Amino acid sequence: MDNPLIESLGRAIEASPTDVPLRLHLARLLLDAGSTDEAIALCGAALQLDPQNADARGLIAEALAPRPGNASTLSGAEPGTGIPTVEPGDATVPADRAQDGSAFDWSAAEDQVGHLAPPMFVEGAPTGSPVDAFDAERPSVTLADVGGMAAVKTRLEAAFLAPLRNPELRAVYGKSLGGGLLMYGPPGCGKTFIARAVAGELEATFLSVSASDVLSRWLGDAEANIHEVFQQARRCAPCVLFFDEFDALGQRRSDARHSSLRTMINQLLVELDGVEYSNEGVYVLAATNQVWDVDPALRRPGRLDRTVLVLPPDSEAREAILRTHLRGRPVAGADLGELARRTDGFSGADIAYVCEVASERALLDSVTSGVVRYIAMTDLLAAVAEIRPSTGPWLSTARNWVEFGDDDGTSAELKAFLKRSKRL
Repeated sequence: MDNPLIESLGRAIEASPTDVPLRLHLARLLLDAGSTDEAIALCGAALQLDPQNADARGLIAEALAPRPGNASTLSGAEPGTGIPTVEPGDATVPADRAQDGSAFDWSAAEDQVGHLAPPMFVEGAPTGSPVDAFDAERPSVTLADVGGMAAVKTRLEAAFLAPLRNPELRAVYGKSLGGGLLMYGPPGCGKTFIARAVAGELEATFLSVSASDVLSRWLGDAEANIHEVFQQARRCAPCVLFFDEFDALGQRRSDARHSSLRTMINQLLVELDGVEYSNEGVYVLAATNQVWDVDPALRRPGRLDRTVLVLPPDSEAREAILRTHLRGRPVAGADLGELARRTDGFSGADIAYVCEVASERALLDSVTSGVVRYIAMTDLLAAVAEIRPSTGPWLSTARNWVEFGDDDGTSAELKAFLKRSKRL
């Protein structure tokens, strides 16, 4: 079209494609000039950017409305009238209004322009979590990146890594790769990081699942989600399937208040057993802070039959955590050995917070004095004195479980630790 204004507006839209008012202004000029199709296309693009834009919808309605002398504005228009034909019994346009052209056939209009903008409302949307959309990752960390925790590494080596690296010896000793491993201990002590490191050690896919990914308010959805999670892990094999906060999914069925939770746990037992589908190449790890709340059936042989206690980091691990979280910060004169000694009983998350608080102190002092300075040992010691270990409440609860709970053998390692630390 030989119109300088329209051409200029077209170039402006190319330079600013997200400018909705500019698109609608050009659509109005095109509609007035008789270029209906181009005007509708511009309005459709505007609705993709702003689906609720009333001006764009109004222009589309005006472009599709029957005009005098225009018999082909809408498909199905009666020749010579420009009025859409209405079959008897069609409730889209009342018969008494269609004769004078005062009604507009929105259904026909949507059929013509539906490809330009998505519908405002949909029916029959599926419920439940989009578990097939879970992103599986290939971790780059290995157990070498885990500082200290020699006992945990030894247990993982015996349970998973050594049999996988030595298939001939596994056959000689009849070692099975079935079952899974349940890690428990205080919060913030690196259970998730260890699970990711195991996946990196195995060069396997890592798929992490939490309770919020599985639970649903709709009956039957949780069971379907559990099944789909395992199916995705089987498709990604070799895969480390990691359940975080496992007590929320595998709580004791005797404590479950709703039957839907019991059926979900039953489905979890079926998937772990691998009766209908093979779990070959799927290594199930789970983590919980409250192992005493996990249903005993989930910890029977062939399921999550191995249990590992992940305690607060030892001295070597505390030094490694401090070094990691102080790396890249302006630090001077930090004695990591002394800091490790003073943070006995701190979780990994607590130590990371110590480094953060020390950085805040140095930053605030630099802002106040106007002179940028290093993070000093005094900042780190002040942060240690300010922060209380978060593991204390958990250890108190665990002590009660060891002393008064039902001992199925799981608490033996924890009991030994509590005695060593003079908490029992």
